[in-house]
Amino acid sequence: MEVLDYDAIILGSGLGGLTTAIHASLKGQRKIRIAVVTKLHAMRSHSVSAEGGISGVLYPEGNEDTKELHAYDTVKGSDFLADQDAVEILANGAPEEIRFYDHIGVSWNRTDDGKIQQRPFGGMSIPRTAFAADKTGFFMMRALYDEVVGLSNVDIFHEHFATSVIMDGGKFAGLTAFELANRQMKLFRAKACVIATGGCSRVYGFTTTAHSSTGDGIALAYRAGLPLKDMEFVQFHPTALVPSGILITEAARGEGGYLRNNRGERFMEKYAKSKMELAPRDIVSRAIVTEIRDGKGYTHEETGMQYVHLDLTHLDAKLLDERLPMIKELSIKSINVDPHDEPLPVRPAAHFTMGGINVNTQGQIISGDGSGTAGGMWAVGECGCVSVHGANRLGSNSLSQCSVWGRIAGDALPGYISKSSTIADASLLSRAEAEEKRIDALLESRGSVNPYDLQARLQKTMDDLVYVYRKTDELADARKAITQIRSEYANVFIADKGSEFNSNLRDALEIGNLIDLAEVIVEGAIRRKESRGAHAMVEFPKRDDKNFLKHTIAVRKDGAVNLSYLPVSITKWQPVERVY
Repeated sequence: MEVLDYDAIILGSGLGGLTTAIHASLKGQRKIRIAVVTKLHAMRSHSVSAEGGISGVLYPEGNEDTKELHAYDTVKGSDFLADQDAVEILANGAPEEIRFYDHIGVSWNRTDDGKIQQRPFGGMSIPRTAFAADKTGFFMMRALYDEVVGLSNVDIFHEHFATSVIMDGGKFAGLTAFELANRQMKLFRAKACVIATGGCSRVYGFTTTAHSSTGDGIALAYRAGLPLKDMEFVQFHPTALVPSGILITEAARGEGGYLRNNRGERFMEKYAKSKMELAPRDIVSRAIVTEIRDGKGYTHEETGMQYVHLDLTHLDAKLLDERLPMIKELSIKSINVDPHDEPLPVRPAAHFTMGGINVNTQGQIISGDGSGTAGGMWAVGECGCVSVHGANRLGSNSLSQCSVWGRIAGDALPGYISKSSTIADASLLSRAEAEEKRIDALLESRGSVNPYDLQARLQKTMDDLVYVYRKTDELADARKAITQIRSEYANVFIADKGSEFNSNLRDALEIGNLIDLAEVIVEGAIRRKESRGAHAMVEFPKRDDKNFLKHTIAVRKDGAVNLSYLPVSITKWQPVERVY
């Protein structure tokens, strides 16, 4: 087994991971050695798919926007479950991040007088979402990647699949990963680790996310005994293209798109009269599902999926070409519909993990017993629950979160590293070798269960029983189904026994991660007997601040989900009725 020593390991290569690498390198004057470990080529990270933009108050003198208003919009959007001290950090730090991307070459859309243009987004009082057409994530990733490859102290390990996080005495010691090209197992030892692996929306079948969004870093932390927070809160994006689930950015509604039912009505007037189509995503998603359940949707002939229309036909053709070019291209290529001529079929799809690894306001991972922090460990971006999104994320705050906490973690790494030493205990190698034997045993297993069958059943269970509206009995059925799937997973069969680019082995490991996280999502949902943000319980239609104004904490104990709760941090704004 190859042993590689670094000062810091960044697991994941999306916006959060690459931002962390840049700021750690700059803060450390390029003297600390950093390994970026990613199961994809770094530029294939799911961050490239972010379409709509990044939020931040850039020109308060021009539109009377304020950081405090951005913070309040975020807290209200979260259905008052967000930690308000963290939200203030987000709002205060976001403008600097947008300007940082400007300096490294992101080609923002601009106004006639040269300012970075900002568009309206759901739940935002004032247009504050900076954008680069509808390919914002791609342009941000390209600029970040160009910066990182120019740093001599940063090595990128493309296509390396991490299988375990190794802790020693409550501190990070290393991680194991195998190279997909040849299945060579490696032990990465370092003083610190930043997990930046994104969310787990692939636990659902109908989702806007890449097939790689399997929550690997969240699952690794969970199995290492570290706590997860608020995993029951899964965001469903209101407008995913039917039948594929391809994301139709919220920017399409920000630029003036309408949602219409099968009677041609703009139905959002009934649900959020002041915001209409630009209400927060949880409200719009519930509205769409309600219209469909009331018989006011359409039915896709081939799949039977029901949907409503996103109507862009009234928008100027030039505006579509300049601000939504990818949406137009995707619609034409995938369903042969030009959105200028016909409305698009859409319905809500799993999109974002509001929960994640439990971290403090500095992005440091909390220890398993909750008594402090796990030494040398951070989680940034979607996989780290800080919590700025609470029960519902406002669109365009995710890129701000990745950027703000990428900088915070990056700036903190050199100082931590200077005071720490690599744990060189001989047991680390033996633990890594035991992990290698576990992977080999899985590969050589003579089981009879096809892992892809388990994945299909898991995703159908989540799609059918843990969707926009949830019921107690259906959640209980989901729990039972996942328990059965877990038991069968112990008997999976890997058909490909080869060492070169064994995607069958990788997929089986990802499916194992999804099973773990689905179990946590469902357990948290069963216990939360209220409706708050993206968690809408049919039997408990009201928010219950008396009993559930608190974060769900999940720790793995004896192979089972153990739940406890933590209070929400409230600094300025007491919970009020959430009306738009």
